[in-house]
This record gives sequence, structure tokens and C-alpha cells, in this order.
Amino acid sequence: MAALRLLLGFDYGTKQIGVAVGQVITGQARELCTLKAQNGVPDWDKVQALITEWKPDAIVVGLPLNMDGTPSEMSARAEKFSRKLNGRFNLPVYTHDERLTTFEAKGERASRGGQNGSYRDNPVDAIAAALLLQSWLEANTALFSS
Repeated sequence: MAALRLLLGFDYGTKQIGVAVGQVITGQARELCTLKAQNGVPDWDKVQALITEWKPDAIVVGLPLNMDGTPSEMSARAEKFSRKLNGRFNLPVYTHDERLTTFEAKGERASRGGQNGSYRDNPVDAIAAALLLQSWLEANTALFSS
């Protein structure tokens, strides 16, 4: 893990997938974009374009667990998405607990003055991706310094 420098984070959803970028050196993550998905399947060409542009060393995918920590119905789909990312792009893919990131992202959007309009007009998926990637970076800081 010490060789990691740049990561992409994905907040997986069946209609939209939020994407964020994070750096190990700064320990910071920021939102990039939201990809449309059809029943959880993204436009793989757009994912490829992101991989080509950012050249990440690894990918982090949010794992939607129930509040008690057990896998949710979406957990299996997110894990399948993780395996597809790994298989297509031959990059290490880590999953990370994303509980409450969407809730936090909605609060973040509201604090930026984005509470007007519908969720469709103002999605929070990329913000949620940044929050989960930030959380992963914080949880794994010790691994980078070894």
C-alpha cells in the first residue's frame, strides 16, 4: 500500500455513481463527477476515460452496510461493481463502509446553498464519494507511512 499516491472513489448506486479523487500525500479527497447508471451499470467508456485521465493507483468503492454493520441488499451489488472495476482495469479495489455518507453529503450540499431544487437537479453522489474516500484515507493513514 505504500506505493499508493492517487485514488478514485466511487459511491455506487443503481441510477447514479458518484466519483471522487483523493491523494495520499495530502490525505484529502474532492468530488469529481456523477456518472449515470442503468440498473447499476455505468457507461464503462466514461469510467475508462476517468481511469485514463487520472491514472489512479487504486480505487475505493463505498460499501452500503446496514446501520448495524451487516451487509445490505446493495452491498452485494457494490461488491460486484468492485470486482468488475478490478477485472476491467487491473487496479487494486478496496471497499469501505459508507454508512451515513449520503446523509452527510446532503448536509454538505445544503451548507453550500444547494438545497433548492430536487435531488435529480442537485445530486449528492459525488460529495458522498468524496466523503467515503476521505474516510478511507483517514482510516488507512498508518498503512501509507510504512
